[in-house]
Amino acid sequence: MISADLNIILPEILISVYAMVALVAAVYTGKDKLASLLVWTTAGLFLVMAAWIGLSGEGANSAFGGMFNDDPFARFAKVMILLAASAVLVMGKGYMAHRDMLKFEYPMLVALSVVGMMMMVSAGDLMALYMGLELQSLALYVVASLRRDSAKSTEAGLKYFVLGALSSGLLLYGASLIYGYAGTTLFSGIIQTAEEGHVSIGLLLGLVLMMSGLAFKVSAVPFHMWTPDVYEGAPTPVTAFFATAPKVAAMGLFARVMHDAFGNATADWSQVVAFLSLLSMFLGAVAAIGQTNIKRLMAYSSIAHMGYALMGLAAGTAFGVEAMLVYMAIYVTMNIGTFAFILSMERDGQPVTDINSLGQFATKSPGKALAMLILLFSLAGVPPMLGFFGKLYVLRAAYDAGLAWLAIAGVIASVIGAFYYLRIVYFMYFGDDNRDALDGGSNPILIGFLGASAAAMLLGVFTMLGVDASAANAAASLVN
Repeated sequence: MISADLNIILPEILISVYAMVALVAAVYTGKDKLASLLVWTTAGLFLVMAAWIGLSGEGANSAFGGMFNDDPFARFAKVMILLAASAVLVMGKGYMAHRDMLKFEYPMLVALSVVGMMMMVSAGDLMALYMGLELQSLALYVVASLRRDSAKSTEAGLKYFVLGALSSGLLLYGASLIYGYAGTTLFSGIIQTAEEGHVSIGLLLGLVLMMSGLAFKVSAVPFHMWTPDVYEGAPTPVTAFFATAPKVAAMGLFARVMHDAFGNATADWSQVVAFLSLLSMFLGAVAAIGQTNIKRLMAYSSIAHMGYALMGLAAGTAFGVEAMLVYMAIYVTMNIGTFAFILSMERDGQPVTDINSLGQFATKSPGKALAMLILLFSLAGVPPMLGFFGKLYVLRAAYDAGLAWLAIAGVIASVIGAFYYLRIVYFMYFGDDNRDALDGGSNPILIGFLGASAAAMLLGVFTMLGVDASAANAAASLVN
């Protein structure tokens, strides 16, 4: 029995063992001399694990008495997490090395946080959920403040830690209430207690507190306050990581808890998720308008996009989960390309984050400007880019579930949000010629990620990159 359980969680075990062995090896050999090699080996390991998990077959399994789920939903989310983490490590290597921030701990912390994320999306028990969540969070607190000589980076790490501890407390208190009223920590036991129309006040309060903690992790309003400061203060590769893999893990965990533990009481949580979605879409759309720092702008963009993803979850249906997964896959792809562009924004070797510096950028680097234009149009949801179809999926899911008012609000928020994406396009093509213009050259790795992401937004329209079929299978395994 134990050997079968260990076989199910073998990818998580291998990454954990690799991280611990690499930490010891780095300490006893050359510390930061191995940092570059560790980045490549960690990224390579993530790719191998993603291929392994993606090709590991059909069906659903569970380990340790239902505490750990290995089903198509978990596998879909894990492949996204691993691919995003691998891409961000490779993209950010040059940036970190050039600024003397490429410490050997960096890829190891990313690896341990990825193990936590993989645990989150497979959790079938409140204790497993919390263990995965904290493993992810503790590693992210450290990487957020990796730039130790920067007051902003230190502030980012401290804010994330303090507010993260608060959200973890809310989530843990909610979990304890759910255990008290359900009599079990297993999701399979909780769902039998939480029947539609028969949810006790205590269980409902526990659910609301847990949703508050999960909303913090996806940076949904009103638990979003940490996001702009952490995005701005953290090193840009770390910001890129925050904007991709942890968001997938948090949304996956959110869906897992709602459907696996409270799937029989959809009416009790659907309206709350819809409210979080509505607030996130509008605050993200409006607050980003006044931003001139592109990292802060992407923070508010992230808040808005999580609102759209939550719209799919609010539907409470299998198609809603499918729409959410498709949206997250497209969102992660767009963000990888966008942050590849942000990482390339330099002047005399120094990073630049002010969008005003993009004036007439298209005259110096027409290819990069065109790729960024495609990504910005996709982020805004302009057809025929892939981002438009991502929004169409979640809007349709909300409408089919009787949430027409939320779908209409989503369209309005999308129109408002288009302004700040198009403003960047305006600066690149029609802005004032900036004498302190950005450097024209760039890292070929960043160019590759930027071009590949932009191409996916254009060419993926015809095939949806095969994501929709996989997402449908994943959603069906979660929502029975």
